[in-house]
Amino acid sequence: MIKIGILGAAGYTGGELIRLLINHPNAEIVFANSESNAGNLIADVHEGLYGETDLKFTSEMPFDAVDVVFFCFGHGKSEAFLKEHEIPASVKIIDLAQDFRLAPDEVINTQHPTTSQHDFVYGLPEINESKIATAQHVANPGCFATCIQLGLLPAAQMHLLDKDVSVNAITGSTGAGQKPGATTHFSWRNNNLSIYKAFKHQHVPEIRQSLKQVQGYLDANIDFIPYRGDFARGIFATEVVKTEKPLEDIVKGYKEFYKDAPFTHYVDKALDLKQVVNTNKCLIHVDKIDDKLLITSCIDNLLKGAVGQAVQNMNIMFDIDQTTGLKLKSTAF
Repeated sequence: MIKIGILGAAGYTGGELIRLLINHPNAEIVFANSESNAGNLIADVHEGLYGETDLKFTSEMPFDAVDVVFFCFGHGKSEAFLKEHEIPASVKIIDLAQDFRLAPDEVINTQHPTTSQHDFVYGLPEINESKIATAQHVANPGCFATCIQLGLLPAAQMHLLDKDVSVNAITGSTGAGQKPGATTHFSWRNNNLSIYKAFKHQHVPEIRQSLKQVQGYLDANIDFIPYRGDFARGIFATEVVKTEKPLEDIVKGYKEFYKDAPFTHYVDKALDLKQVVNTNKCLIHVDKIDDKLLITSCIDNLLKGAVGQAVQNMNIMFDIDQTTGLKLKSTAF
């Protein structure tokens, strides 16, 4: 059994991670840390887990008793935590925040710099599986970044990203975290739509990093406009790439790129968000109108965009089948 510790276990990602791990045949949760909820039943906070677990939150952090620790902190807290606490070198770390997603040589000139030196591997299995398998520390990708780059990576491999790429993506309210805010409470979010951080979203640098890794270069801009949706979970993205390459060849390239990916699948018809909600899947479809390639990609922001991918990375790190504990059915009806 893989012995697991969870830090920041009371938030949305912590609750979803616990939900997955208590049903994972190779996992045992040793501790779920939450200072503010120490001593409380996990199910009293994550109420969807009533009848599933009798575990309680703890303020303790017995790192010497675990094989891997998941960081479910808010952004910026992981780096600070590692400076203030000593985790044994033998313990693996999977960080769900953005602190270590950019490689040191990609940090320069970004708006969200992290520490200049670290050994975290970027945890996108579709392109980094072999690196993840030998990594001690993994930085889990962002939710928008996962959805968008999975849509664009096959195009990058075909060297199609020579002109600026237009991206629009809409996310559910859980992407903003569990703490209530002015743009997350029901009366504002319901029957509403808005944009935020247009062209300046913090996930753009990691998207560019992966596309550059696959294409070998990236001179084009990624013009990303994020939307807040009036639903709880999921991300639905469209990416527009200008190219003269025939659609038939592009579809073939997409299917070939993901032929061995257990969770990312090319679909031959238009997508619906409900096909991926409550799963670790990313579904992708492409169409072409004149010289415009329209790429559609969608994920569940809390699963493939967060803890589902984190568990997938854990499986790879401990040399077990990637799909273990992640065979989930969508809420399509």
